[in-house]
Amino acid sequence: MKFFIDTANLDQISEAQQLGVLDGVTTNPSLMAKEGITGKDNILKHYVDICNIVEGDVSAEVVSTEFDGMIKEGEELAELHEQIVVKVPMIKDGVKALKYFSDHGIRTNCTLVFSAGQALLAAKAGATYVSPFLGRLDDISTDGLNLISEIRLIYDNYDFQTQILAASIRHTMHIIDCAKLGADVMTGPLSVIDGLLKHPLTDIGLEKFLADYRKGNS
Repeated sequence: MKFFIDTANLDQISEAQQLGVLDGVTTNPSLMAKEGITGKDNILKHYVDICNIVEGDVSAEVVSTEFDGMIKEGEELAELHEQIVVKVPMIKDGVKALKYFSDHGIRTNCTLVFSAGQALLAAKAGATYVSPFLGRLDDISTDGLNLISEIRLIYDNYDFQTQILAASIRHTMHIIDCAKLGADVMTGPLSVIDGLLKHPLTDIGLEKFLADYRKGNS
């Protein structure tokens, strides 16, 4: 399973990279705004700054909702850096754009996916990644993990190469559950990745080992 961090914060990206398990980054306009990154030139520069920190894929999202605008933005984003993956929304013009980008060798991430049907369309159009949003489904009392399971089954049935990128990860157990279901990638905040490190028995055991060491080596 690949680990992506979902943020535009360079410090958090650097911290995750230093942990040694980071495979990529996902961003969106909301995350850019949260970090105070505004204006086209600043946003494009920030994407390059992220690429210079990590070694893996960096999803950069188009903001246009019509085909021609998506193509123009996507081609510009793809030219920024070889690690850029163009993030496209799951709408009709978005599916058309996915097909165009696939035919022209530009990698894509289909975002805002909430159904198996949408994921099937994205794979048919040649998306590199598809991003089902678990947390947002959970927020409306719908089983987000079931969606991951459905997509995995469909993709395996037809040998689609589109990778399932579990998005809107809210807590550490989401990661574990997605790994069990066979999601190819997870993306979430640094806190949920750090959560995998934690277990009270690890803390208790380490303290016991150190206490015993101090007794014999003080």
